[in-house]
Amino acid sequence: MTHTPQTTTAAPTGTAGERHQLAHYPTAHGERTIYAQRVHGRVRVTDRPATSGRSYLITRHVASLAELNALLADYLDQAHRHGDCPMHVRW
Repeated sequence: MTHTPQTTTAAPTGTAGERHQLAHYPTAHGERTIYAQRVHGRVRVTDRPATSGRSYLITRHVASLAELNALLADYLDQAHRHGDCPMHVRW
């Protein structure tokens, strides 16, 4: 599980900015990557598989860098504890 911010080369469309890789982590189903992207002026955070599979919207808006960092730390901790995408885990 690593936290390596990177910018991808996805072309901006309409009011969406570039997608930024925040972190990636392993699961039994393969590698997953967490991205942030500004859409309509708000930062959206998504969890996407490295290859094929379901993508998840983690949140539509984070208000600050501190909130983003806290969300990312908690999400990666849950992924590590469960050994899977936190969105797959049934509570």
